[in-house]
Amino acid sequence: MSEKKNYGFTTTILHGDRQKTIEHGSLHKPVHTSVAFGYTDARQLASVFQGREPGFRYGRQGNPTVSALEEKVNKMEGGVATLCFATGMGAIGAVFQALLRAGDHVVSSSFLFGNTNSLWQTVAGQGVGVDFVDATDIANVAAALKDNTRIVFVETIANPRTQIADLRRIGELCAEKGILYIVDNTMTTPYLFRPKAVGAGLVVNALTKSIAGHGIALGGSLTDTGAYDWSRYPNIFENYKKAAPSMWGITQIRAKGLRDFGASLGPEAAHHIAVGAETLALRMERTCANAKALAEMLEADPRVAAVHYPGLPSHPQHRIAGELFKSYGSLFSFELKDGIDCFDYLNRLKIAIPASNLGDTRTLVIPVAHTIFYEMGAERRASMGIAESLIRVSVGIEDTADLVDDFKSALDA
Repeated sequence: MSEKKNYGFTTTILHGDRQKTIEHGSLHKPVHTSVAFGYTDARQLASVFQGREPGFRYGRQGNPTVSALEEKVNKMEGGVATLCFATGMGAIGAVFQALLRAGDHVVSSSFLFGNTNSLWQTVAGQGVGVDFVDATDIANVAAALKDNTRIVFVETIANPRTQIADLRRIGELCAEKGILYIVDNTMTTPYLFRPKAVGAGLVVNALTKSIAGHGIALGGSLTDTGAYDWSRYPNIFENYKKAAPSMWGITQIRAKGLRDFGASLGPEAAHHIAVGAETLALRMERTCANAKALAEMLEADPRVAAVHYPGLPSHPQHRIAGELFKSYGSLFSFELKDGIDCFDYLNRLKIAIPASNLGDTRTLVIPVAHTIFYEMGAERRASMGIAESLIRVSVGIEDTADLVDDFKSALDA
């Protein structure tokens, strides 16, 4: 396959490994399990450690299998460089570990994945100011900015209530102020949306979810899109300014966030994720269509109090989602009318599985307030719009008619 031709998304990802020579003509990058890499020339070893030539140092900082996945994700996001981590939370944690110092300030969307919210609480306890705002309105973000604001952090589609930040205008604001804009792209994936298009400097993907797709491997990634001018960022150590400024951020994150923090992705997991990623576009087309059909059926049912899905015209950010995303995603949530017990309802489902993952090939459901958001308490849940009866649905690739019948039958019962 010619590397010069501008191929489509799936063709590029499917044949990406073959842009470089693969051992023994393998179609997939093999799993390299070694944690150490030997050199016949000790001077070359030193040169690799000093960053003067490419090579592998130690398994905690990457290996050939992980590197191949990084290149694949980087092509998906149109980035200049990508780092992979053991989990999506490891990737987010590495940002804070590597780029923030006591006295810094962060503005974050208040509509966040529960563990990300918990991590921000930890960061706030370590001397970094954190303000949570309703990022669906740019005015709230602008009002929260301070002279020491280093990062603005948002998710594309919030988990689980599906609020959508004013992504484009936040990007314009951050560019004007010289602030690093970080977007978690997990819910949309780079197939539906590239945050680079709205000025995001760093993009987070929980590879565990839709990119891997089969619920068999944990992983996360950070992609530097090239949109941020790192010469404007005050927290870069002099030691990492030897390369071009475009590489300062990712170089420091590799050292301070990956090497020192140690949330390294294993080669076996990297291989599973890379193989799963080949069918991302195919799976997203199916899961998005299934999600839309389910959401429409539930919204029309009088026993359902509310459905939160960007693909519905009733969604507050339906127009923005249509302008930015190729489709509306495979996740939605809904609330049952008073008198219908959410646990009884979930137990009547025959196909959908009560489980906490997202982006699986199987449809997964979970009572949000009682599980993944239980720890934050009723007051914080209420501020995020999470009702006690809220059920989150991660829609899989099952036959559409079977899923619709399953969710309807559980209501009928």
